[in-house]
Formats: sequence, structure tokens, C-alpha cells
Amino acid sequence: MSLNPLPLTMRAVGINKYGDIDAIEDLTLPVPQPNPNEILVKVEYGGVNWLDMGYRSGTVPFPSPPPPKPLGGEAAGTIVSLPTDEGVLSDEQYRARGFHVGGKVAIWGNGAFAEYISAPWTNVFSIPDGVSTRDGAASMIQGFSALVLMSEAYNVQPGDRVLVHTVAGGMGLCFAQLIAARGATVIGTTSTPEKAEIAKAHGAAHVILYKQEDVVKRVLELTDGKGVDAIFDGVGKDTFESDLKMIRKRGTIVGYGTISGPLPPFDLRRFMQKNVKFTYATAMLYAEDPKEAREWFEGVFRLVADGTLKMRIHAEYPFTAQGVQKSQTDMVNGTSVGKLLIKIA
Repeated sequence: MSLNPLPLTMRAVGINKYGDIDAIEDLTLPVPQPNPNEILVKVEYGGVNWLDMGYRSGTVPFPSPPPPKPLGGEAAGTIVSLPTDEGVLSDEQYRARGFHVGGKVAIWGNGAFAEYISAPWTNVFSIPDGVSTRDGAASMIQGFSALVLMSEAYNVQPGDRVLVHTVAGGMGLCFAQLIAARGATVIGTTSTPEKAEIAKAHGAAHVILYKQEDVVKRVLELTDGKGVDAIFDGVGKDTFESDLKMIRKRGTIVGYGTISGPLPPFDLRRFMQKNVKFTYATAMLYAEDPKEAREWFEGVFRLVADGTLKMRIHAEYPFTAQGVQKSQTDMVNGTSVGKLLIKIA
């Protein structure tokens, strides 16, 4: 169901072939034709994520549509058309989401850097009053991932001491705020004094400058030599060895990214020295069940609405090939602080 006739084509930013950053270009593509179980959204903001580089280079470890295609995996905007499948329209969980044409939603799926995106209704979540589409796009994957991982991969408790690597990044700032809100102490790592001050303003009690300080030594000093209760690590190869030195006995290491490269093979018996628990987790597993997914995203948006989770936007990049290229360059170079967005409309 759609109120107005749609154009036949749309602007997009993406790739005609896999490649490096110069493969990104401005595209003109057909407007998606939704399947009967899908919702069509007019995009206002697209979120930039590390995974975008994998989609660009063709190295993501799961199926993805071939080029030509838009890049981007998360967006927010307004509903243009709803599903037509009667089974969907009568589904209890579909009706619980309160979708209507013109309603604000966040959506995840392939092709977010385009004027329109279509995805199954299970990938779409209503944005409540009091939360903008800007914050909806910014908090969708990173806010959701941080909340899930700190609840399921390791359930942060009051009084815990928790280490968050790259604490001034988009995920890091979400972790810092949400962990601190639970009454735990956040110790973070970052690269510059400027980033450290931003992280402290978002809940980090201590921030270690990893380019200038001995991270292991400082963490042990801050924890009376015992180490931290949990570590959230999206870095991977470069931090794994130090994680084993900084985690306390019976602590938990949560890996969720490998921006420095994948972990090399290692002997699992190394965890036995401290009875360490290690998990490499993805929050997207918790989006598979429609009821569970809705409850998680409602929780994220409540935290945004009540100010517990403040989305710091590093920049809104223009909806052009140059804009998307610049966003990926800034992310890879480590010059960004917080979330990066593409302003589509």
C-alpha cells in the first residue's frame, strides 16, 4: 500500500564492481519493488559501519547481492508502502510494531545509501515520538549491539570494572554510557587526549592513551592488580595478547570485531590459566526472532528517548560518492569520534 506514485529510478551511492575505496560511485538504479512481506522506506539517514568496507570489497562472510548495488546496511526514514501479504498483515508481531505509511522507522538491510530501501518487515522497527530519524539511524546497529552484548555476552553488573577498547568510537561511546548507567566502572582505551575527554563525558571513568601509555600496566594499577571483570574488544589481533593479561580470574572477554585483523590460531588451554571465558559474539542473532528483536529495539530507543544513550554524531556526510568515500576514510584512519552518518534527504 502506497499513497503516492513512486519514481522509476532513484539516486544511490554504491559500486558497479568490487574494489577499493575508489570503486564507490554515484549510481542511478531502479526503485526497489518490494516483495509481499517487505516494507519500502524513503531514506533520510544512512549509518556508516565497518561492515561497509566488506560489502565494498566483496569480503563479507555471508551472502550479499552482487553489483551494481548501493552500499550501506542501516537507515532511517519514513514508510512509503506496507506489506501486501495477508499472513504478514495478520501476524501478531507485525501488528505490535504499529507500522503505518508515513511512520518513522529504522531499517537494516542491503542498500541503505539510496533514496529508497526495501526489506522484510522483520528488519524494520518503529521509531517512537521523541527520537529523531537521525538518532534512529545512529543508534540502530551500534546501540542495539552494545545493549545486547553487555546483557547477553557478558551481563554487566553494578560494581563491575569493564574495559572497552576504542572507547571513543561509535560502539565504544554506546558501551561507555550504558555500562556506566548500570553502575559499573568503565575503563577505556583511545588514541588522543581529545578523544579521551569525549569518552569521559560519555561515562568512561578512566581512559588510557594506548599510543602513549602501557595499557596493561595502567589497567592493573586501576584494578589493584586483579584485572577487569570483562573486556569488550572490537580490535582483534592487536589487543588479544594484552586482553589475556588484563582480564581477572574467571573474567569474560567479549570479541565482536577484528578491525586490526583476525585472531591468529591459539591454544584454548591458555584460558585455563585464569578460567577465562571467551566469546566472539554478534548481536544480530538476537534480531532473528521478531518478538525478541522488537523488545531489544524498543529498549534501545527508550534509552535514547530518556537521555541515557546520547548519540554523538561525528559528521553527516553528503549523499555523494565523495561523501561516502570520505566517511570510510575517516573511519579507517581513526579520525572519527562517535557515529558517522550519510544524510540522504
